[in-house]
Amino acid sequence: MTAPIKQHLIDPAVCIRCNTCEATCPVGAVTHDANNYVVDVTKCNFCMDCVAPCPTGSINHFVKVKTPFSLDEQFSWSDLPDVEEIPDTDGAIGTAEAIDDEAAALLDDAHKGAGGQMKAPRSASKPRINLFGRRAPAEAKVTGNLQLTGEGASAEIHHVILDFGTTSFPVLEGQSIGIVIPGIDENGRPHKMRLFSIASPRDGERPNTNNVSLTVKRVITKHVDGSEKKGIASNYVCDLKQGDTVKVAGPFGSTFLMPDDSEADIVMICTGTGSAPFRGFTERRRRSMPNSKGKLYLFFGARTPEELPYFGPLQKVPKTLLDQELVFSRLAGKPKEYVQDRMKKRAADLAALLQKGTTHIYMCGLRGMEAGVEESFASICREHKLDWALIRSKMRDEGRFHVETY
Repeated sequence: MTAPIKQHLIDPAVCIRCNTCEATCPVGAVTHDANNYVVDVTKCNFCMDCVAPCPTGSINHFVKVKTPFSLDEQFSWSDLPDVEEIPDTDGAIGTAEAIDDEAAALLDDAHKGAGGQMKAPRSASKPRINLFGRRAPAEAKVTGNLQLTGEGASAEIHHVILDFGTTSFPVLEGQSIGIVIPGIDENGRPHKMRLFSIASPRDGERPNTNNVSLTVKRVITKHVDGSEKKGIASNYVCDLKQGDTVKVAGPFGSTFLMPDDSEADIVMICTGTGSAPFRGFTERRRRSMPNSKGKLYLFFGARTPEELPYFGPLQKVPKTLLDQELVFSRLAGKPKEYVQDRMKKRAADLAALLQKGTTHIYMCGLRGMEAGVEESFASICREHKLDWALIRSKMRDEGRFHVETY
């Protein structure tokens, strides 16, 4: 059996024939006639140089086919043909996420807890992916860096805003970006790229602005001998000053996406900076579907209120928009409580949601939370005569169950 071949295609229905792709391609793979701009499969090396300058996104199509389309076939198209599309490594069906090995490994590791390949919600908007890479990153300016946690908190968490100026960097809620860290490591190699979940909705931190926000925890590991080791990426981002410039790759992620459905019920379970994508989800629903039939449910865990990112703003979100359970494990004079414990207290509500075809579940945060959350769902299902394994499998197959942990 012949192995599938990856092929880069241009959508003729969207292309405006501006010639940026052909002018940018360093290997002469892009050409055109009086009808279409096309990509020669024998020349294209997937360098991605042509993707970012395209003003419409028509060039951002990567498929795997058994037999590649010839130039003559592509010249004759008025629309992209139906292709037997093959799942990519990120679990996406459709446009291949041709990201570099470094970003692919990070995404794959984050999705390990999903129990199988994840799929995007059927109603999710189509993501733009891999527009910029390590070799040719976008440049963003820091327009804000606010420390969210108090001085006495054991975790220092920052809200960082990056503005892309005139560079097109379209994102969707649930996607990530890669921060390219300057300098080299002790082995003389460039520092590894770090992925950060986007904490703002698709139309920007402020409506209709070309920026994104991140929720970043400063990582400092203390050893027994008293020495400390600082996380390279987290400390770099947390130390950024207003006006600094940052090199950014991405956007990445084509499955951990918000459903674009006003009737979707969305259950969001997180700890710490795992709240980032859910802040984007909540703002998207607030701005675009404030009176939606579907509801948002948030189970958000931290040690104390002082260590919970966005604790203050969350107090101002109306319950009609967000049904929130803020759970703390280190409150003085009170027993430890975790998100899985609060889930069991809401067993009746969650059991009802699990039986609805409009319910989507998202889990994001520390990997250690997965086992407890899984056990809570199983316990809730046993209590209400439901089969959690079957429900989870069905939800995953329908693009309604997502896990992103680290």
